[in-house]
Order: sequence, then structure tokens, then C-alpha cells
Amino acid sequence: MADVRKGAATLKGNPIDLAGPQLKAGDPVPAFTLQGADLQDATQAKFAGKPYIITTIPSLDTPVCHKETKLFNDKVKANPGLQVLAVSMDLPFGQKRWCGAEDVANVTCLSAHRCSKFGEDFGVLIKGGVLDRCLARAIFVVGADGRLAHVEYVPEIATEPNYDVALAAAK
Repeated sequence: MADVRKGAATLKGNPIDLAGPQLKAGDPVPAFTLQGADLQDATQAKFAGKPYIITTIPSLDTPVCHKETKLFNDKVKANPGLQVLAVSMDLPFGQKRWCGAEDVANVTCLSAHRCSKFGEDFGVLIKGGVLDRCLARAIFVVGADGRLAHVEYVPEIATEPNYDVALAAAK
């Protein structure tokens, strides 16, 4: 079981606990296996060799997650070489439905629903409270070298990340 960082973030002002380490720029990207909308595994090896962004969100069906994922979809459209992965505990079926309904084709939605390892390894697994086992809002920019070029744990989960800093770090 991963260490728990007490009160590491808030949800509408209420402290929430996050399992796992607080990663920082320069750390290697943790190994991961997630499930895609096609129900196939997606690992970090699939994205290796070029920069990409991982966004972790509680659920696509919340207003801030919705807005964030749509905005990244638009940014990727303008930067075709950029890869963005939106990771949540939403089931792949729900992610596929949401992407279709919202015309999101430039962001790869991946599900961490199979186990909590991804959330623990990235330090974003919410422990306890109303969002227990969901992922906290964070941005991880992975460099072509497989190391984190930028990390942002959004302190208040109901707010948006700093898009400009993340996008600049991905170039």
C-alpha cells in the first residue's frame, strides 16, 4: 500500500488525501498499463520517444474535467505532433461514449479502472471521501527521454490546471 499524503489537495475547500509519492520534474515516468476505449492495453512504451502530456481527472462527466479535456482536444488540433492522454477511473465504454458525444478525437482517453496502481504510482489516487478511488486533477508532461519535464498537482480539484505551462513544457 502506498503512503498517503494527508490533505494533499482540496475538493471545494475540503481536504482530501492522496495515495502515492508526489512526483517532480526530472523523475522517470512510472510504468503504467491502462485500458483504451478499444479495451486494449496501453502502456508507456506505446508513447515513448516523443513528448506527451498525461492529464489525470476525476471523471469526464464533471464540468471541470469536461472543459479541460475539450480544451486539450482543441490545443492538440492546433499542434498535430502533440499527444495528450486523459486518464480517469471512468470505464472505457463511458469514455468512448463521452468522446463521441463531444467530438473529442485528438485526446486519447484511457481508463485506470482495473486497479489503483496507476493512481498510487503517480500520487493522484484519492483515498476516502466522496471521490474515493477517483484520480485527483494533475498534469504530467513526459519528455522524449521518458522523464517528467513538468508536473502540476492542482491543489483544488474543482479548478483547472495551468494549460499554458503544460503546453510549453511539452514542446
